[in-house]
Amino acid sequence: MYKKLLVPLDGSELSETILPQVVAVAKPASAAVVLLRVRESLDRGVRQTLGEDIAEKLDTVNREEIQGYLDRIAGDLLRDGIAADIAIAEGNPAEAIINYASTHAVDLIVMATHGRGGLTRWAFGSVADKVLRQSPVPVLLSPVTGSRA
Repeated sequence: MYKKLLVPLDGSELSETILPQVVAVAKPASAAVVLLRVRESLDRGVRQTLGEDIAEKLDTVNREEIQGYLDRIAGDLLRDGIAADIAIAEGNPAEAIINYASTHAVDLIVMATHGRGGLTRWAFGSVADKVLRQSPVPVLLSPVTGSRA
């Protein structure tokens, strides 16, 4: 049985379509759930253009928005009987997800994939595909090709 699930979310409704599967896996196993949001920090050029004070304020506002988003999702899970911890990481999404799973004793990564294929997937890459191929732990993917039901 899985003891700790990592659920990467990107803030989109599509990424949240994985939540019913999270409940289905976590509840019977009494597994711990960690909701992870990866954010990209402002690059040096943007920080220089805006000025350090404004850049710091934007970082703070962004972090607060992410915290509120994750708190909302954690509250939704709690209503389903699942307690969830929250984590915010910075950097490349696939690398941050893999790093978190590697360093925090995660047993399973559960995430939605946007279902891109062909040229779009080749041009933009797929976070889910990179996680699936490089993860040190099992990955449960749920493809999403339409709007949230």
